[in-house]
Amino acid sequence: MDPGDSSPVPPKRQDREGGPLRGYGVTSLNVFVTDERGRSARVPGLAAWLRRAAPRSARGTVAVALVSDARIRALNRAYRRKDYATDVLSFPSSPPRRTLGTWGTQAGKSFVSPVSSVVERFLGDVVIARGVARRQAREAGHSEGTELRVLALHGLLHLLGYDHERDKGRMRRVERRLLRQAGVHDGLIDRAPR
Repeated sequence: MDPGDSSPVPPKRQDREGGPLRGYGVTSLNVFVTDERGRSARVPGLAAWLRRAAPRSARGTVAVALVSDARIRALNRAYRRKDYATDVLSFPSSPPRRTLGTWGTQAGKSFVSPVSSVVERFLGDVVIARGVARRQAREAGHSEGTELRVLALHGLLHLLGYDHERDKGRMRRVERRLLRQAGVHDGLIDRAPR
């Protein structure tokens, strides 16, 4: 297993491809890539690419699960009431629970103590259907690896609060800019009929 693809950012000044890191701890993005059973999945370069391509506001940890079409269809049916295998689903984590010394309230307002800056923030899960990704890659004329990158970034943007169905093109513009900066010129939203 290549530690650069599924483990937190290593404590050195460069990522595994030699590029500069964006930061450490909660100021960076940690990416874990797994299969549908939660075991590490070998997808060369996906985690490192997502860390580099992500917007600077993406801080914390995200899990990217590569699953079968049957599994994503079951998830899509259970959570969105849509009975088909979609390409990517995002499951944002709930707001952090208030624990002694980290979260509290004062006059009805939430606040975070300085201690919380050392606590890792879990952004959520991005679930990608391998079969759907493979078919979409063929249709788009690029590799499965490129398609997994497009889908992972799309899912991450949803975890960060973007919603292309309601935001009047904001997510489309952000996704397009980030993909182009990362060397990919075909975004998921751009392929969808408007």
